[in-house]
Formats: sequence, structure tokens, C-alpha cells
Amino acid sequence: MKNYVQPGHSIDVPAPAGGAVSGMPVIIGSLIGISSVTALATVPISIQRTGVYTLPKTSALAIAIGDKLYWDATNSVVNKTASGNTLIGTAVSVAANPSPTVDVLLGPTTV
Repeated sequence: MKNYVQPGHSIDVPAPAGGAVSGMPVIIGSLIGISSVTALATVPISIQRTGVYTLPKTSALAIAIGDKLYWDATNSVVNKTASGNTLIGTAVSVAANPSPTVDVLLGPTTV
């Protein structure tokens, strides 16, 4: 196939305004991934577009497997609040209230 570019599991992009932190979400418009490195804004980085990642969550929040999860950029945590946040994936582990982290499958959700 002449127009195939790459699998897309990992994408190289410039770090967004504010930079990037290794292991944390990077959101550039509709493009969402987990940064492989820590870098200042505009420095080329690789973001992982697929997979399951343990991410910080709002501590006082119970999360069930299958819950939609949103990135709260202000507090650098995932939560279940759509308003003002970016959908990043689906919970694949249970996280009690309180607890510091949850496992997130990156990508689109159904429903």
C-alpha cells in the first residue's frame, strides 16, 4: 500500500505549551498520548497512543472498570467529570475512594 505511513502506536510531535512530563498525558487538539520523555515546549517528543497506563486520579473518587475517564489538566489527574476536561480513555481497574491512581486504557470509548 503506497500511502501507509506507520502503525500509529507511537507518534513524534513537538511538546505542547508548558512542556511534557514522562508518563503523563499530552493533549494537542484531538491528539492524545502519554509522553515518553520530559521535555520543554516545542522539543520533539514521542507520545504513546495505545496501551494501558497507571495515571494519577482524584483521590476522593471511586472508579469502576469501564468508567469513562477524563484528563483534568488543571489538577493533572483523571476523573469522571466531562465538563472542562478531555476524554482520554476507559478505566480497566477498580480504584477506591480514596486512592491515588487508576489504570487507563487510552483511546476512544463506546457509548
